[in-house]
Amino acid sequence: MIKRLFLATLLSATTVVAFFFPSIGSAQGQKAVYFWISHGSPTDPVWTLFLQGAEQWAKDTGNDVRTSFHSGDVPSHQEAFRAAITAHAKGIVTSTPDPGSLTKVTAEAHAAGIPVIILNTDDKASGRDAYVGGDNVAAGRRLAQYLVDHNFVKKGDFVWTPVEVPGATYQTLQTQGYDSVFKPLGITTDITETKLDQAEVISRMSDYLTANRSKIKAIYCIGDLVSGSIKRVFDQVGIKPGEIPVVGWGNSLDTAQEVIDGYVNAAMWQDPQASSYMALSMAAMTAAGIPPGFDITVGTMYEKEKAPIYLKVMQGGATK
Repeated sequence: MIKRLFLATLLSATTVVAFFFPSIGSAQGQKAVYFWISHGSPTDPVWTLFLQGAEQWAKDTGNDVRTSFHSGDVPSHQEAFRAAITAHAKGIVTSTPDPGSLTKVTAEAHAAGIPVIILNTDDKASGRDAYVGGDNVAAGRRLAQYLVDHNFVKKGDFVWTPVEVPGATYQTLQTQGYDSVFKPLGITTDITETKLDQAEVISRMSDYLTANRSKIKAIYCIGDLVSGSIKRVFDQVGIKPGEIPVVGWGNSLDTAQEVIDGYVNAAMWQDPQASSYMALSMAAMTAAGIPPGFDITVGTMYEKEKAPIYLKVMQGGATK
């Protein structure tokens, strides 16, 4: 059964931001209500996969999971928390739009006896009960080290970093990770914004590559829309697969195929479906009075040999 709860919040005298909470559940009757709140865009391929995990958990448990996407809009994300509190949710699973942005509403949820599990993008200082997702600092360090270990970059080189949302939690943490590898070698980077729209991503990346091709020794993509646009951008600019080494996120069909075809050398898989499923399970466990004394870390790097495995997962097929 799918229901929709509409919430509108007045942000200024003239501006109203509205969003929906699709409610995923099965069977009639009284069900526990959980909120699943994403800072991402509903058109972002990886968030489609995260949503699938929430849908599966609702189906398996018979609970009511109310989902929403906020495309980086912090005030509307915060209002989703307050909607969960008003709805007397049993638990909240949320990603983090920006460091510190959810600290106050997390405290409000806790005051109402509602556990908060952070998904995908951590903020340890938020007061959250647990985190399920990748270690973005470790991921940044690992992908940077991959470029160094495979002799794709060396001392003094330049690495271009196209990012969907500069300043967002995931970008801040991943760049901390790659700085620990790049800075001691004098490798410089340039973080450029590409937006959360694939057409805009392709346009901005193509323009940047055209203007700066001669100095770019490698590309580090932060965001699945960025990684998944590499082939289109390279084809548009006239760059052959493998001509510029590329690493980045690997949670889209496009990126997995790019790894297979040689456009992307290595990509990070975040276990998105499993992350949502485990985060909601932790929220239910915490609501039942079993406090989590641990976080769950997910994620692995894959190259061409293993890319077909993740391609099948994203296509909804078996992995064996």
